[in-house]
Amino acid sequence: MSKTIFLTGSTGFVGKNLISFFNGDYQIISFSRNGDLFINEDIVIHLAGKAHNIKNTSNPEEYYQVNTELTKKVFDAFILSPAKVFITLSSVKAATDEVDGELNEEFIPNPVTHYGKSKLLAEHYILSKEMPAGKRVYILRPCMIHGAGNKGNLNLLFRLVSKGIPWPLGAFDNKRSFCGIDNLLFIIRELIENESITSGIYNVSDDEPISTNELISLIADSNFKKPKIWKISKSWIVFIAKLGDFLKLPLNTERLQKLTESYEVSNSKIKTAIGKPLPRSSKEGLIKTFNSF
Repeated sequence: MSKTIFLTGSTGFVGKNLISFFNGDYQIISFSRNGDLFINEDIVIHLAGKAHNIKNTSNPEEYYQVNTELTKKVFDAFILSPAKVFITLSSVKAATDEVDGELNEEFIPNPVTHYGKSKLLAEHYILSKEMPAGKRVYILRPCMIHGAGNKGNLNLLFRLVSKGIPWPLGAFDNKRSFCGIDNLLFIIRELIENESITSGIYNVSDDEPISTNELISLIADSNFKKPKIWKISKSWIVFIAKLGDFLKLPLNTERLQKLTESYEVSNSKIKTAIGKPLPRSSKEGLIKTFNSF
């Protein structure tokens, strides 16, 4: 008889892909927030959460109700259940919103957004509990997750490049880590099936960080087009962004920082724990995502 998974967040992007990925191998029981929180399955995968709203239009309390309090309730139910494995998705934003160098698990968390703080509070709660013998607990901190069916910044960038709109920030050199859905699901399977992997917090990312200019080129290639990257003087771009602060232009200093900042994440800890290479490289995963768009 196949093992069973108690899954929250089954209707989300990761949840839908996880159900497809494990189809036939595990019996999946989806949890509704309005249902009874009773766990009798072998494995708990907690994906439900309030995503980061970059437009800052969300009520801050919603982050704590969902990301913190719901996680507490699911984890408490896990402790009292026969389940042996608990896996939850936190976020690299629980550690920090800005990275100087490469982010690893030794970094002392200092989130500034309600999203990051709510995720960190949930982590602290989980780690504060004494774990019954035989149970394993994994807190995963993925960076930007992407894949077929994903809606977000990559989708917006894809539409802009596909329309032939030039990228005007080519003079800025940055590197960002991404997390392909195939690599994330591969890691989750390994955590379930490899009982020797130690409980704890693990960053999750693809192997190689990618610059925004490389992203633009990959998107153009997927559309069989030549990338249009304008390397306008940085000083001019900064001037326009400062002007945008006063004139309410689409480009302002805050948005410029978000578009050009680096955010590199180390996946060394999880790869060492698994002892296997990830199934897809950064570029392979991104190309698969763009082709799905």
